[in-house]
Amino acid sequence: MEPNTLRTERLLLRPFEPRDVPAVHTSCQDPEILRWTTLPEPYTKDLAEEFVGVTSPASWRTDTAYNFGVFTREGTLVGSMGLVSLGLQAPQRQAEIGFWTRREQRGKGYTVEAGRAVLDWAFDELGVERLEWVAAVGNEASRAVALRLGFVMEGRQRARITHRGTRQDAWVAALLPSDCGKRSATPYVPEP
Repeated sequence: MEPNTLRTERLLLRPFEPRDVPAVHTSCQDPEILRWTTLPEPYTKDLAEEFVGVTSPASWRTDTAYNFGVFTREGTLVGSMGLVSLGLQAPQRQAEIGFWTRREQRGKGYTVEAGRAVLDWAFDELGVERLEWVAAVGNEASRAVALRLGFVMEGRQRARITHRGTRQDAWVAALLPSDCGKRSATPYVPEP
C-alpha cells in the first residue's frame, strides 16, 4: 500500500521520515515504553534509523504493518501508532492496533484522538471487520486507551506474548465496525 497521512483536530499522523530519528530514539529510552513494547533494549540510534528508514517503509510496501508517527500540528512527536498482524483479505479482514506515547505527551488525550483516526481509516478505507488490541497483563495505560476507544475486553490469554525471553499473559480486546455504528461487508451474528 502507498503510505497514507491522517489528520485530526490537533494531530498529523504520517509515515516516519529520516528527520524523525532523533525524536524516536530519545522517546524510546523511556523505561515504560521499553517495559511494555517489543522494542530491543538498549534501543540505540542505529535501531531507530533502521526502523524509520528501512522497516517502516518496507512494511507499508509489503502490507505487513502500517506505522504512523503521531505529531502535533506544530510538528512535535507524540508517539507511534500502527496496524500490525494484518489480514486484510477476505475472509479475515482483521488487524491489531499498537501504539506508544512519549512520556511528556501522555495525559493530553492525543493517543485516543490518534486511535480514533486509525480506527476510522481501518474500518472505512481498509475494510477491516475486526480490530484487536493485545497488551501484557498489567499495562493499565494501554488498556485505558483501548477502553476509551470502545474496545470490548475479551479476556486474558496465557503466555500470548514473548517479551525479553519470557512468555507473558496478555489482555485481549476487540472492536468491530458495528461497535462504531459502521457496516461490515460480512454480517456479524452474535450468539443469542
